[in-house]
Amino acid sequence: MKNTIEKALQKKREAELKSSQQQTKADTASDAVYLEENNLSQEPAVVIEKGMQNKNFEVEQTANVVHAKGHKANKFNIDLQALEGKGFVGLESGRNLINEEFREIKRKLLQNAFGPLASTISNSNIIMVSSARPSEGKTFTAVNLAISIAAEQDKTVLLVDADVLKPNVLNTLGLKQSNGLMEYLLGKVNDLSDVIHHTNIPKLRIVPAGQTHHLSTELLASTVMRDTIEEFSTRYPDRVVIIDTPPLIGINESVILANLAGQAVIVVEEGQTKLNDIQSSVERLNPNMAIGFVVNKSIQFSEKGGYYGYQYYGSENKD
Repeated sequence: MKNTIEKALQKKREAELKSSQQQTKADTASDAVYLEENNLSQEPAVVIEKGMQNKNFEVEQTANVVHAKGHKANKFNIDLQALEGKGFVGLESGRNLINEEFREIKRKLLQNAFGPLASTISNSNIIMVSSARPSEGKTFTAVNLAISIAAEQDKTVLLVDADVLKPNVLNTLGLKQSNGLMEYLLGKVNDLSDVIHHTNIPKLRIVPAGQTHHLSTELLASTVMRDTIEEFSTRYPDRVVIIDTPPLIGINESVILANLAGQAVIVVEEGQTKLNDIQSSVERLNPNMAIGFVVNKSIQFSEKGGYYGYQYYGSENKD
């Protein structure tokens, strides 16, 4: 009887071991297929995420994505050629008008974020992009800034769609809707990394707005949101966070977000935005922010006629 029991237990252990080995092979095969489909290297690289210094984690070298083995990283593939055809900043188009205009704008923002003034501005690398009223071009400006800064040699960009009332970043980039900021704030997504989507622009990451919610004001004002912004701001010393926020006038969410950012870019539509609206917008911002203005749809004239232009009128830090 004793021998019979021992044999039965031995067979059970052997069956469990065989099952475990088969599962491991299946997982390895699945990982290999995923890496091959996404043109990713199977070689481990240097781990870049905080707290991930563990041999059980690998990095996709082509996208600087850290993930647990078997975990598929979120990734957006942006049609850069189509985007450039719509008048956005291009990464391979050389020196054209819009590229040069946003180079000038971003240079002043980066100087505020990492230059001498940075020590006088709280969260200097957190830049909110807004406007007084809807349809003045804030999302267009936020996306262009993000792409332009992603071309820097020593900077990475996180583009956050915090216009939770009317999210437009993914639509602008031609991408499908996905879980984002609201799902994380609601606790439907436990890991922040699950809403940070990597892109085919190596230095650009995107956090979508996610679903709309009737308690969006309270969620954005929560401790979780404040901690999230702090995480965005401090995890990487070379990171710039661009936040596309709702318009400023009449919307509480923008005022809350203004208290979390160190810089504000206010988009003004030439010939349309009223001076009183601009003044009201500034009054709703944190007085300690560095504030700049981008004039959108401004018609300037050259030998070839008129064109749209974008001008940054500087920034000021009120102590």
